[in-house]
Amino acid sequence: MPMHSPPHPGEIVRWECLEPLGLTVTRAAQGLGVTRQALSSVVNAKAGVSVEMARRLSKAFGSTPETWLRMQMAHDLWESRQRTAEVDVEDFAAAS
Repeated sequence: MPMHSPPHPGEIVRWECLEPLGLTVTRAAQGLGVTRQALSSVVNAKAGVSVEMARRLSKAFGSTPETWLRMQMAHDLWESRQRTAEVDVEDFAAAS
């Protein structure tokens, strides 16, 4: 059974952090010490969660940076696997 796409961490920020607290992207960005554009890009899945953003989200919302980074990695890896056929590399393991 194929796995469904893991959510982008920005979706989690929106639905599990901002909305329950009644925070706008503008207000949350101020509290996180980032630009509105930076947070908006993450929340709208236009940018990934960086190590620095993971630290800030962790401190603001009570999770760990590792949790945010694992979510980002799971999402990125799933996206990459959808394009596996497009990757043209030599299989060195098969040559041994």
